[in-house]
Formats: sequence, C-alpha cells, structure tokens
Amino acid sequence: MAQSLELLLIQFLMPDNDARRQAEEQIKRLAKDPQVVPALVQHLRTAKTPNVRQLAAVLLRKKITGHWAKLSPQLKQLVKQSLIESITMEHSPPVRRASANVVSIIAKYAVTAGEWPDLLPFLFQCSQSAQEDLREVALILFSSLTETIGNAFQPYFVDLQALLLKCLQDEASNRVRVAALKAVGSFLEFTSDGDDLVKFRQFIPSILNVARQCLASGEEDVAVIAFEIFDELIESPAPLLGDSVKSIVQFALEVSSSQNLESNTRHQAIQIVSWLAKYKSNSLKKYKLVIPILQVMCPLLAESNNSNEDDDLAPDRAAAEVIDTIAVNLPKHVLPAILEFSSLSSQDTNPKFREASVTALGIVSEGCVDLMRDKLEPVLHIVLGALRDPEQMVRGAASFALGQFAEYLQPEIVSHYESVLPCILNALEDASDEVKEKSYYALAAFCENMGEEILPFLDPLMGKLLAALQSSPRNLQETCMSAIGSVASAAEQAFIPYAERVLELMKLFMVLTNDEDLQSRARATELVGIVAMCVGRGRMEPIIHPFMEAAVLGFGLEFSELREYTHGFFSNVAEIMDDGFAQYLPHVVPLAFSSCNLDDGSAVDIDESDDENINGFGGVSSDDEAHDEPRVRNISIRTGVLDEKAAATQALGLFALHTKNSFAPYLEESVKILVKHSEYFHEDVRLQAVISLKHILTAAHAIFCNSNDGQAKALEILDRVMNIYIKTMTEDDDKEVVAQACMSVADIIKDYGYMAVEPYMQRLVDGTLTLLREEAACQQPENDSDIDDDGDTAHDEVLMDAVSDLLPAFAKAMGPHFAPIFAKLFEPLMKFAKSSRPPQDRTMVVASLAEVAQNMGAPIGGYVDEITLPRGWVYHFHLFPYISARYYGDVLRGLYPLFGDSEPDNAVRDNAAGAVARMIMTYPQSIPLNQVLPVLLKALPLKEDHEESMAVYSCISTLLFSSNPQILAVVPDLVNVFAQVVVSPVESPEVKAEIGRAFSHLVSQYGQQMQPLLSNLSPAHANALAAFAPRS
Repeated sequence: MAQSLELLLIQFLMPDNDARRQAEEQIKRLAKDPQVVPALVQHLRTAKTPNVRQLAAVLLRKKITGHWAKLSPQLKQLVKQSLIESITMEHSPPVRRASANVVSIIAKYAVTAGEWPDLLPFLFQCSQSAQEDLREVALILFSSLTETIGNAFQPYFVDLQALLLKCLQDEASNRVRVAALKAVGSFLEFTSDGDDLVKFRQFIPSILNVARQCLASGEEDVAVIAFEIFDELIESPAPLLGDSVKSIVQFALEVSSSQNLESNTRHQAIQIVSWLAKYKSNSLKKYKLVIPILQVMCPLLAESNNSNEDDDLAPDRAAAEVIDTIAVNLPKHVLPAILEFSSLSSQDTNPKFREASVTALGIVSEGCVDLMRDKLEPVLHIVLGALRDPEQMVRGAASFALGQFAEYLQPEIVSHYESVLPCILNALEDASDEVKEKSYYALAAFCENMGEEILPFLDPLMGKLLAALQSSPRNLQETCMSAIGSVASAAEQAFIPYAERVLELMKLFMVLTNDEDLQSRARATELVGIVAMCVGRGRMEPIIHPFMEAAVLGFGLEFSELREYTHGFFSNVAEIMDDGFAQYLPHVVPLAFSSCNLDDGSAVDIDESDDENINGFGGVSSDDEAHDEPRVRNISIRTGVLDEKAAATQALGLFALHTKNSFAPYLEESVKILVKHSEYFHEDVRLQAVISLKHILTAAHAIFCNSNDGQAKALEILDRVMNIYIKTMTEDDDKEVVAQACMSVADIIKDYGYMAVEPYMQRLVDGTLTLLREEAACQQPENDSDIDDDGDTAHDEVLMDAVSDLLPAFAKAMGPHFAPIFAKLFEPLMKFAKSSRPPQDRTMVVASLAEVAQNMGAPIGGYVDEITLPRGWVYHFHLFPYISARYYGDVLRGLYPLFGDSEPDNAVRDNAAGAVARMIMTYPQSIPLNQVLPVLLKALPLKEDHEESMAVYSCISTLLFSSNPQILAVVPDLVNVFAQVVVSPVESPEVKAEIGRAFSHLVSQYGQQMQPLLSNLSPAHANALAAFAPRS
C-alpha cells in the first residue's frame, strides 16, 4: 500500500483537477483499511517534499479516529513516536503544525486511557526549549489539547499558567508570544473554576502588550484574539478584571477610533466596551470611565461609512449599541454628556455630526427615560430643529429620535403635541422617502398614546395618510398603515368617518400573493383588526366575513409575519364580537394550534474549518466524522417563528375568554399547549401562555359550571394553572412573566374567592415572601451592573408593583384572618419603605398597606406607625384610621388642599372626605372639629365616589347622636346636605336610612327649632326628608 499511496499523494497535489479527483477517490478507498495508518506515518517521516509530508499528516488526522482502536500496541507506539519526531525534527512549520493536530486527536484516546504518559512532560520540555519552533509548536499543542483532554491538565494548572505568562513575555520571538496568546484563549474557554480564572488577571498587561505589537505589525487577526480573551473575562461572574478594566478600556478605545484598522478589528474593540457596559457597568462607574467612553463613541456616530450602509460591522452602529447599553445601565452618568455632545454637534457645519447629535438623543431615550422627561424642552428644541435641517440624513435621524421619544417618554411627550405633531405632519411630505418612512414610524409611536388631543389634527392627518397609502412605494405603504393604526387607536369613535375608506383600501392589500407584497398584506391585516376595535361590533359584524376569509387564505402563503399578524387580527375580532365569534372557531383555532406546534427553527452553525484546509488538502473527508466534536460557532433562532408562536398563544386565550362555552371542543388541546408554552425557552411565548391560562380558566368555569362532573374538571384545570403560576413566581427568570403570574393569581382570588386558592395559600405566601426578599430567579443579578454600590436602586415598576398587589388580594379574600400571614410579609415589604429607597418604592408600600387596611381592618393598626410616609401618602385614605394620632396634624395639613377649588377631581375630594370622617371616628379628641367640620361640610354631598358615603354620613350621624357641640353649630348646613342626599338617585338605601335616623334625632331633640330650617327647603326636599325619618 505504501508505494501506491505515495503516488496517489503526489497525484492529489497536481494542478490537474481530473487527476486530483481520481486520486481522491482511490485514497478514500485505501483509507478504509487500518493499514493506511502505518503507510501515512511512513510518508510523514520519509517523503521528500514538505507538501506530501503535510498531506500525509492531514489525512492521518482525518482517519486516525476510526482506526486507532484496531491498531496493535506496537503500531500505536510507532505512530506516537513518529509524530513526536515530526514535531521536534521537522523543518517545515506547516508539517509540524499538521503533526501537532494529529497528536491532539490521538491524545483524546491515548492520554485518557493512560497510553501516553510522557506526552505532557514532553510538551513542557518543548515549551522551554531554546528552539523557537519547538516553543511555538508546544503552545499550539497546548491550545488544541484543551479541547480534547482538558481535564488532564488539571494537576498542572499552576505550572501551565506560569508557563503561559512566561511565553507571553517571550522577548526573543513574536511567534511564541502569539502562540501563547492563542493558548491563553483556549485555556480560558476550558477553565470554569473561579479561583483558577482569577489568576488570569495578572495576564492582562502582557495580553495588551502582545495585542499592541500585533497591531503594529499588521497582524490584526491575532490582536482580535485578545478581545476574545477579554470577552471571556468580562462575561465570567468571577472578579477577573479589577483595576485592569482601565487599561482594557483605554486599549479598546484606541482601537475603536483608529480608522486605519479593519472594520472587524474595530468592531471587536467596540464590542468589548459594550460588554463592559452590560456586565461590568459598576466598574466603569468606579473608575470614572463613562465619560471617556462617550467622548470616543459619540463622534463615532458621525463616522462616514462608504461601504454597504447595512454593514453590521460599521463603527457608527457598534458605537450606538455601546451608548444604548451604558444608558440603560448608568443613566445618571450618561445623559449630561450626551446633552453636551448633542447641543454642540447640532450646530456643527458637518451634517454627519448634526445627524449624530439627534441620533444620540434617540438612542439614550430608553435608558435615560426618567431623566429625559425633565429635559424635554431643550431636547425637543434640538430634535425639532433637526427636522427642518437641509440635509436628508439629519431630518431622518430627527424623525427616528422623535419615534424613540414617543415610545419611551410617555406620557410627558404627548403634552408637547402642539409643537411636535405639526412638525411630523410637515415631515410626511419630505422629498426623501427615507425621511417619510421614519416620520410614519414617529407618527405611529406618538399617536399610540394620544387620546382626544389628536382630534384637531385628525382630518389633516388622515388626508395625508390616505393619499400616501394610494401613491407610495410598498415600504412606505407599510409604515403608513402602521401610522393609520395608531391614529385610529387614539381617535377611537372619532375614527368612524374614515373607517369605510380605510377598510376598502385594505381589501386590495389583503389579496396580494407575491412574496414581495406579503409584508404589506400583513400590515393591512393588522390594520383591519385595529379599525374593527375602534368602530365596534355593530358596524363590523355585517362586513367582517370577507376579511376573515382573506385572513384565513393568507395563512397558506407560508409567511411567518403574515401568520403572526393574522392571529392578532383574529384576536381583535374575537374581542369585539364576543360570543358572535364562535362561528369562526372551527376555522381559526386549528391555525392557532398549527402555529403553536411549529418547529422552533433553531439554526446551528457548525465550524468545520481546518487550519490545514489549504491547497485543497481538505478535499478528503473523514469516514468517522460522527466521532468528531465540531465547535458550535453560533446558534440563532428564527424570531419570526417566535413572534408567530407568541401571537397564536395569545389568540387561544382570547378565543377562550370571549366564546367561553363554544370553546369547549378546543379546551383540552389548548390547555396542553399553554402548559407546554409556560416553560418555553423564550419569555415572549411564556408571557402569553401565562396570560392565556387565566382566560382558559375563565372559559373552563363557564363550560363546566352546569355539568355533573364539571366541578372536578374545573378544579383540575385550576390546579394545573395555579401550580404553573406558583412555580413561575420563583423559578422564571423574566420579570414581566413573573409579574403577570402575580397579577393572574390576584385576579383568580378576586374572581373565585378564598376557597378556590386555600389549598395553595402556603405556597403562594412562600412565593410572595421570596419575591419581597428579592430572592426569586428573575431577581438575581446577571452581572455587576445589577448590584448597585452607591444606592442608585431603581423602582422595579414591572415586577414589584404586581407583587405588592398580591397582599391586598389576600386581604380582600381573607379579611381579618389575613393578619397572621401579613405578619410574615410585613418586614420584607417594609424594606421598600426605607428612606434610602426610591420614592416610588415607598409609595408602593403605602398604597399596598392602604388596600390591605381597607380589607383586613383593625389588625393593620399595629404596623402603620412603622412606615416612613412618602410624598403622595395623603391619597392612601384607608390607612388613616390606623395612623397614630401624633401624625394627625400632618395628615390634615396634607388633606386640606384637596378640599379647595384647585382640586379638579371630585373623586379625590370625596376620598379626602372619607379619610377625615374615619379619622374623626378613630381619634375624635385629636381632631380640631371647629376647624375641620366647616371644611368637610363644604365638600358635601359627595359628588362621585359614593363608596365613601357610609363612612362620611355615619361619622356625622355619630356626632349628632352624641350631641357634640361642634356639630350642633353647623346643623343648618347639615339639613341642606341631608335633603340632597335623600333625593340622590345614586346613593344607596342604607345611606339614606342613616340620614333619616340622624334627621329624626334632630327633630326629636330640637322640635320647633327645626321648623325654620325645613321651611327653607323646597317642598320636594322637605317631603323626602320626612319620608326617610323613622316614625317614633
């Protein structure tokens, strides 16, 4: 075989393609015989040309896995010895590296089996050789061996680290330093022990030196390895960087701003800064690196990109990601610098800098939302000015920024509609399609949260949008439809005059079938659903059928976004038609099931690249590739499928909620899907599953309430739903999903009462405790950014507001019996009431306690005095009866403005009256009645919140029966109030009876003195009072 194989190897290297192909076929046939191994080893040792020796090594690497176990011990020893000789004595570097790669494959089997004990000592010996080539190849082997026998290095780890550090500092050889750099990267990927990882911190200065030398010599691909190493260090939870973060950032910023470097190299550098902002933002804050970073990143936004504008490696895009990430994690440290940059750059003569000035403001609007709300005037001055800029790129960026503001700076941005909307209207007629498209986006985002404020602009807006819809290219038509949808949502019933025209136009879009038109069809389907929600069932039911037919037909066009929007359309129609939607269930539920059961579409990208895949050497494949362990380079998920699944999951819940009994045939399968989706890997799908499970429970209750075994079936579904919610509370890692589970639990308690949840109460309380202690999975810090070291704790609006709502739900269901449970929850809750917490946290606590007080009653009194009252506490009236009397002066001073003409909300005034009444009933001796009663009577009778009536009028009645001198002084005013209450159509009979008893007491006590007061009343009022006064 040896002789024929040598000829084939030579033939394989010929430039003649036919000859090569023939050689490859014969090599494949020979390679099935284990004797190919000694033959290849012989040619590795004796072939005259390096190319043949290298090819022999490459083929040996590809075939050794399948044959190694079949070789005799003597032959195995020959192979190992030959490879060691090739590594130490071979003059050709490519052949040495090819032999080293064979060693790493054999080591996977031989070292772990104890058949090659002298391999590692040999490598340590080579790494300290005076011969540069040997030092380099030893490091190359260390790198590759970590992938196959990494555990074997464990006993030598300290020695290896010392060796790698020494080689990184090798003064005699750049090749050794580069090989050491690569080896460090390999060992970092393999090392998981925190203590071992921390030792790599001392490597950072040497890694930076090697990377700088590589950049200076033009070896950018090697320098990038340094960034990959820093990536590993940054993502590790161990404290690996220390003050080295300063030198890493300095180096990354130098590379980021060097326009003479390759875009990939610069992108890697910017990405490191982005990772630091995400995972180590407190380190950036600690070492005062935020401003230096922004001083480099902001100008990068203005860097011209002459290549493909969609280039993901473009510095301006990468810089935008860094700015966004820092803004999200360190908003207080970002906004002042961004405002300074934007203010200066907005006046720059270079349009790229003017574009960057508004782009930067748009980017940070999500992260700096709370701070930007207070700076809207100067920010809008810059952005609205840019919307009038002569340069298209600047106007487009301004439209983008306005869209960002409209999305994140709600509701404050809407209050500026008088200045913003006219500017957007003008931009809709811009000469540039790009500016128009971004203006539609801004309009859509802005109008989405408007209400009646939109009405003065409705006609001009719809005139322009309808005209554009009929004359614009497809991409503009799509954003135009999105804008019309937002306008319709804001205008509600006022949109009816435009609905018919819009729906007629949508019919044209909902029959498009060309691939390039399906995006437009999806938007049109969505818009019909939005319009239907605006105009209601009465107008839509007679005309909805052709739209439903078109939507069902569109499902067969295999376009995921169209299917997603179709599920949303079906959901909207179900919501407006309620039980009338039942006729469509046989057509739409199977479609929802189909989307829910779609394959996730995970795309795994395998890296099978080979260093030896040069000159066509990779043409011969391995017969045993199944035994190889290719490196997974990237895992991506088709987000379209995710969105479609989420929409279908939501649709199932809404179908069940609105059709109830008619949904019975689909209930069992829906429950199976939703239970499965409650543990789906992506939070968007889990969120919709958690919401839909509550709707399914509502449908199940309606379906089973009248059947013989219905209660058992309903309880079975309740059990599955409650178990999922309780598990979600503590184990799900997404705050929004957990918050929804908490809200659903509160709704279930409200809808079905305490008996329904009594079996789960202990676990619900345990879950609530875990959340209040911030120990749940979703509350664990992903990085040091979440562990704030200077008290910058933010109010967790998404999660903790939902958690704090559980306590009132428990109290409402259990009443005073909630007291023992509340005793366990109180201390963890009070952590959020500390003066160091944000005001919103303290308000949340007081609001929760106020609702608990309303339902639990007197037991709350023992806790209220421990609260540090936040701003706005005066609105939590139900706590007042339980507040210590020493606070009453503060309370009354806080309440007094609510009784004045400056308070526009009658409900608030009624609530304040109820609070004062409860305080009088609790501690009458602590209330200056001579000052309080006249103010209270001016607010009577109650105007809006009649739930307060019994508290208020019972208080007055009690004062009258006790002949309190202060109440007797205001009897004339009281009689007039009593008369208005008893004729009121909205007051309850119980309240009127209480008034009757009080009035009867006055008549019995003061007789003739009451006559003048009654004569001042109208006959209707006087007769009504007399009718309600009990006969003595």
